[in-house]
Amino acid sequence: MNFIIKVADESHHHYADTICQMMEEAARVRGTGIAKREPEYICKKMTEGKAVIALDHDAVIGFCYIESWQDKKFVANSGLIVHPDFRQTGLAKAIKLATFELSKKMFPEAKLFGITTSLAVMKINSDLGYKPVTFSELTQDESFWKGCQSCVNFDILTRTNRSMCLCTGMACDLSKVTPKEAEKNRQKAWESFTQFMKERKVRIQQKMVKFPFLKPALKNTTVDSETVIKHKLP
Repeated sequence: MNFIIKVADESHHHYADTICQMMEEAARVRGTGIAKREPEYICKKMTEGKAVIALDHDAVIGFCYIESWQDKKFVANSGLIVHPDFRQTGLAKAIKLATFELSKKMFPEAKLFGITTSLAVMKINSDLGYKPVTFSELTQDESFWKGCQSCVNFDILTRTNRSMCLCTGMACDLSKVTPKEAEKNRQKAWESFTQFMKERKVRIQQKMVKFPFLKPALKNTTVDSETVIKHKLP
C-alpha cells in the first residue's frame, strides 16, 4: 500500500473540510477523545508548517498537527487521524513519527505530551519514548484544557478537578529522546507503560468512592497480552 507523508502547507488547504469531518467521525465512533476543530484552524496549522498530512494520490488519508503552550515549553501532537481503509497498515505510526521529528526540529527543548484514549496511540507513543504521566505534569495553560470542552467526557475532567479523565497522559523531553534511542528501548518502554496502566486502574478504583462516574475509565486500563498483540505495529 503506497502513500505519501509530508509537512502540510497552503497547497493543502482544500483538504481542511475533509480532515475536520474525519476528526468528527473518529470522535463519534470512539465516543471520546478527539477535540473538535474548525477548517480555519486546520488551515492555520498548515500555513505555519505545523502539520503533517498523508495522501493516497489526491485523497487525504491521515493528518496530525502541532500545538504549543507556555512560551513553547510544552508541545503536543494533536488530532491524529487515519482513514478507516488505512488502519492497521502502519500509517498511524508513520504519521506520528513524522510529526515527532517535525516537533523536535521546531521545538528542540520542549516537553512533548499528549492525552489519548487510544491504546494503539499509547503503544506508538511508548515506542517513540513517551512515558505515562499524571495530568499535573502536563501544561497548565488554560487554553489547552479549554480545547477539551468539545469532548463528551469534559464533565469528568472538571468534576475531578482536572486530575483524571478517560484519557491517559504521556510525555517525553524532546531534548533527550529521539526515535532511534526509543527504538532500542521499545520493550522496556511498553513494560513501563503496562505497569503504569495497572497502577492507574488502582487509582481509579480508589477514586470511584468519591467519583463513581469514573467507572467507564476502567475499560481503558486493561493491557493484556491479547491487546498487545492486537496493537503491535511495524
